[in-house]
Amino acid sequence: MRKLVSISAATLLMSSAALAQTDFIDDRSSPDAVIRSLYNAIEREEFARAYSYFANPPADSVEAYANGYADTDTSELLLGVPAEEGAAGSVYYRLPLVLRSVATDGTETIYAGCYTLQAPNPANFADGYTPMAIEDGDLRVTHSAFGPEALPRQCGDLELPETDAALLEAERVFATSFANRCGGGAMEGVAADERAPDSFEIGYRYMHETSDDALRTARLFRFFCKSGAYNISHVYLMTDGESPVEPVAFAVPELDIRYENDDLEGTVEEMTQLGMITRTELINSDYDPDTQAITSFEKWRGVGDASASGRWIFRYGTFSLVFYEVDATYDGEINPEQVIGYGEAP
Repeated sequence: MRKLVSISAATLLMSSAALAQTDFIDDRSSPDAVIRSLYNAIEREEFARAYSYFANPPADSVEAYANGYADTDTSELLLGVPAEEGAAGSVYYRLPLVLRSVATDGTETIYAGCYTLQAPNPANFADGYTPMAIEDGDLRVTHSAFGPEALPRQCGDLELPETDAALLEAERVFATSFANRCGGGAMEGVAADERAPDSFEIGYRYMHETSDDALRTARLFRFFCKSGAYNISHVYLMTDGESPVEPVAFAVPELDIRYENDDLEGTVEEMTQLGMITRTELINSDYDPDTQAITSFEKWRGVGDASASGRWIFRYGTFSLVFYEVDATYDGEINPEQVIGYGEAP
């Protein structure tokens, strides 16, 4: 039996049908989740659901609300950091945002403003419960470019917390690039703290620079993507401090594995490297700030006797594959074979 190994088709490949519509998101656990759910409903043209996120709807009926988006083709959302204040058994949030809206005729408009959301204290409800909802919204056309710099610095007379522009941009790129792969049902049952991205600063110099040159600072962000019975996947985004935030593409070997008598649990007859490809999703991975390395360990089945693992070192502003090994035998033993071994960073 021939087995091609490099990326998991179940994990990374999506049909055109899967890409045709944004995954369903209905999350009322935080102010940013409510607003993302609102615009998810709008994008999917589920206007009754979008209407339901408002405590005080902005239109007299769902039909009238839907008519307001009749000429809207697509939209893109960038959320800031909410301000929080308590009052009379509830918590109120002021959430700044920037919205890029593209009309059906191609006209692009940038809006900036704030939503006010109310989260009632669940302890105050003896029967039933009213979830977090949008109390009010104030979005206005801005001539600023779409990005973190366009976010309002205050909502009404309320000063907003300082924002991490690189993190906000990473969250926007993640939402835009990986919404179908990592959003929707992939997030069900995942705690909010697990969904929050990890952020790291990495000091580095380019190859031509010396110790006399000042250290540059890169930002690395790790986002939860999805989880299964024994594998958890993450995607990484990075900026070298000068370029925009972009997904990190990790080099991995493409392997042709052949088994005796076409039996996956039999002896491996041959394992041939066909070339190199890249992937943006790593399985069971971690970043170690001390070594500036990312490692992954992908189990091919739960006991871990068949697997693939890699190590990517950060040097000169990018991640390089320095080690990769594969245990292709489903024999109950941990006996990996090294495929790539380039050593450590200098």
